[in-house]
Amino acid sequence: MPARIEDYAMIGDCRSAALVARDGSIDWLCWPYFDSPACFAALLGGPEHGRWKIAPDDPNATVSRRYHDDTLILETRFETVEGCVAVIDFMPLRDGAAELVRLVKGIHGKVTMSMELILRFDYGASVPWARALAEDDATGPGMRLIAGPDKVVVRTPVPIQDVPGSLRARFEVGAGDTVPFVLSRVPSHHADPREIDPHAALTDTERYWRTWASRCQLNGRWAEAIRRSLIVLKALTFVPTGGVVAAPTTSLPEQLGGERNWDYRYCWLRDATLTLQALMLGGYYTEASDWTQWLVRAVAGAPSQVQIMYGLAGERRLPEWEVGWLPGYEGARPVRVGNGAVGQLQLDVYGEVMDALHQARLGGLPPDDATWEVQTKLVAHLETVWRQPDEGIWEVRGGRQHFTYSKVMAWVAFDRAIKTAERFGLPGPLAHWRQLCKEIHADVCAHGYDPERNAFMQAYGSSEMDASALMIPLVGFLPPEDPRVIGTVEAVERELMHDGLVQRYRTSRVDDGLPAGEGAFLACSFWMVDCLVMIGRQRDARALFERLLALRNDVGLLAEEYDTHHSRQVGNFPQAFSHIALVHAAIRLDALANDDRADGEADDAVDDPSLEHVSYRAIRA
Repeated sequence: MPARIEDYAMIGDCRSAALVARDGSIDWLCWPYFDSPACFAALLGGPEHGRWKIAPDDPNATVSRRYHDDTLILETRFETVEGCVAVIDFMPLRDGAAELVRLVKGIHGKVTMSMELILRFDYGASVPWARALAEDDATGPGMRLIAGPDKVVVRTPVPIQDVPGSLRARFEVGAGDTVPFVLSRVPSHHADPREIDPHAALTDTERYWRTWASRCQLNGRWAEAIRRSLIVLKALTFVPTGGVVAAPTTSLPEQLGGERNWDYRYCWLRDATLTLQALMLGGYYTEASDWTQWLVRAVAGAPSQVQIMYGLAGERRLPEWEVGWLPGYEGARPVRVGNGAVGQLQLDVYGEVMDALHQARLGGLPPDDATWEVQTKLVAHLETVWRQPDEGIWEVRGGRQHFTYSKVMAWVAFDRAIKTAERFGLPGPLAHWRQLCKEIHADVCAHGYDPERNAFMQAYGSSEMDASALMIPLVGFLPPEDPRVIGTVEAVERELMHDGLVQRYRTSRVDDGLPAGEGAFLACSFWMVDCLVMIGRQRDARALFERLLALRNDVGLLAEEYDTHHSRQVGNFPQAFSHIALVHAAIRLDALANDDRADGEADDAVDDPSLEHVSYRAIRA
């Protein structure tokens, strides 16, 4: 049985990522890329579906772990009656073969350790052929595992036993000793990967992450939480193309034992643009430039064919299928690969893309005629479709509706087009765009707002609330002091806040094409923090933010949702959306960190110029 979701930590190389459990087992790895088939899939099944465990023989060992400061290098310490040992896990940033390194380091005493490597390609289905490397092989001692197009080589000075179905080793580690294990992957028709120096690789990997983290321009009360979130977001970028994945996992359930299990290993325009904005807040404009170029390539062609998500290199076909041989995380089935939402219409993505590119220019991203050409074509197409119903931000599978948030973000798209053209002297039909802004704004206020409840509803004519309405003041659609905004925030708080956290919507009341039930959506809870700040309820905002921070696991990671009934993280992990929202809320609150004003006083800080690049605020250019 896999560990609890919050008991995993992520390591990665900006091309793929692995999840390491507290017991020293790597239960998830898609190799060589985020969207490749998993070779360790115990996360969605059992050890027989692939894992790599290194741990003391003592089952009663006390475990603690941490990331090396400002890196993605994980150190897990095991205290036993024999002594103490640390397992250091990392994935070197690569030019050639994909590599995963595990260093077993003796701290004190002498600890007996066991290693079990169960490699299963194709999401746990394919058992590889294992052969020992020849003793005179220039690449060094170890084992070679091959199945179809995949080849993995494991190297270690420890003797390895080829047991049917797995590789095993038992060894002792004394104080000051370090025993390395290196796993390398190449296509099976290539020569064996070169042997690397694992200690030099550790030094290089530490240097890379610390140098990257040192460029962060954000400090203050929650600087550590912000940096950890930004490191997570950087780790979810696919360096070769500039694409950004929503999460490194598939089918971790939004409800334990449920069917809301989706593949998030792709590049949603929404998630990618919001990730980009969070990185830009930290001063990381190289990533902004890379993503902008990825966007232009991905959406190239007819504007009517723009998709809500793409593959890592901009692939358009992401067919959804079920992995029938995997039983799912704690029995949550089906396990899905691919994502059928790829063909949905989601109008909000136009607004998010336009907002992100506007922020990039404000941050000093070099002008690019091709990018502006893409933007103008996108809004030209949006003009022809914004009146249509869509599947919305939550990708419902119960039929299209006129979702209020979708219309608000259509307004944002034209609003940011106007601001960009005015600010940077770019060509465009400004008078026409202004008229469209007025038309969309009036349409939303007339049909998305319920005057009897003094709140914006989930969809036109709907009686249901939706947490996406919290974005109305954050994107500048209405000012925070507007009574309709205050009424909406209070309605979401009253109807969707349970056990102190915010749900997206009431799944038991909305036909979204799926069985009812899911956890509280963490990004929405952070949006509530933002809104509470903006309407002057700083004390409540801080209390909610501190509670959300406490939900992070021991190494600072968040999944998509939180199950308050079972006190567990649920959904794909770690989730970019959650960490994005954390960064924005922390920045907004940090502007008030030394503010001792009483609850309810006016808050001028929300218009502080220092928040110019915070996308979740009213941009008043």
